[in-house]
Amino acid sequence: MDSIFLYINQQSATKGFLNGLRIAVQPFLSVAGWPIDSGSKALANYTALEDATVVGRLRMAGAHLSGTTQMSEFGLGLKDSKAGYAVQNKTADAELVLDLTGESRLAASRVSAFGFKPSYGLLSRHGLAGLIPSMECSGLLSDSLRNIREILRTVAGHDERDFSLPDEKTPDFSPEKIDPKKTAMGIIKEAVGYLNTEDKMMFHETVDELKEAGFLIQEFSMPDFSLFHTVHKIIGSVEASSCTGRYDSVRYGLRSPGAKNWNEMYLKSRGEVFGTLLKSFLFQGAFFQFERYDAYEDACRIRARLVRKINEISSSADFLVFPTSNNQAKVSPPESIADIYEQSLHTAFANVTGQPALHLPHSSGKEFSGFQLSGQRLSDPRLLALGEHLLCLRNGGK
Repeated sequence: MDSIFLYINQQSATKGFLNGLRIAVQPFLSVAGWPIDSGSKALANYTALEDATVVGRLRMAGAHLSGTTQMSEFGLGLKDSKAGYAVQNKTADAELVLDLTGESRLAASRVSAFGFKPSYGLLSRHGLAGLIPSMECSGLLSDSLRNIREILRTVAGHDERDFSLPDEKTPDFSPEKIDPKKTAMGIIKEAVGYLNTEDKMMFHETVDELKEAGFLIQEFSMPDFSLFHTVHKIIGSVEASSCTGRYDSVRYGLRSPGAKNWNEMYLKSRGEVFGTLLKSFLFQGAFFQFERYDAYEDACRIRARLVRKINEISSSADFLVFPTSNNQAKVSPPESIADIYEQSLHTAFANVTGQPALHLPHSSGKEFSGFQLSGQRLSDPRLLALGEHLLCLRNGGK
């Protein structure tokens, strides 16, 4: 058995648009008949009763679901996660990874692959066992941008079973051309300022390459950029604390023995099923939910302000360029919530705003190198087109 996979699917795929494409799935998405634990003992021994909408659409298109890969508890950070290794080892052509703080992009960064976080509301969340409903989504990781485009073309769009999806027109994922002379790239100087000397030099090399390719480079200031982390910590932890309240160990999950009544069983079991890292996040959320709700309300207001500011910047620049990882991201695995947020210093913003974000590996193939591109919400097809254009330039126009 390939140690990358927790569960291996031996069934052949039906014929369709994605016929033969091998897709690995982290166990946060329901696949009928497959175990789904989202990396937590809280979902131990649970088998999915039906396909998630995204999974069902992949099946209909003929994709081969290769199996499930190991993830961190409820996808938070990359501790114990093997995201990306199935693609790196060529045992899968793409992988679906839960992205809460930038996990799909950071995992892609460490294996020198492409990582994509779709716009919030583009993909159905029906059948997703997550943690932070307003910030999480099914991210994609592959060594081919074409794979990511074709998968998104297949799974994106309205779903009657997901009432959280906004009533919006699904963008057209047909390939399009990018004209560098008519395309402005924005850089937020405060985001770059967090890099160490080596990473900053590598990022500026990327910017110079964009200039040489004919793109207009514009610099913007966003003094409140650091507040993306503050907002994510507060709102994310409150949502997580609320969401995990559903796990009572009655029908599935680890049940603590020796309890005298249901309430004692619930409390003891919850104390045992969650790991230390997740517990600290949940305790933080409970504090803001019950002791400092005013701070939660302030975080929601600041979130709205940050979204407006990013939209304002994006109205002047077609795309934004960010680093993906920093020196702390190269320290693995994260041992605390502080470590997770240090590693996601340049990625969590897109989860807060709901923007799409694409990680492109550095041409050197060096681990934890590369950069991110981001655009306005629902600009996913054009963002992929930009990535394809840059990849073409890197390959000498081929």
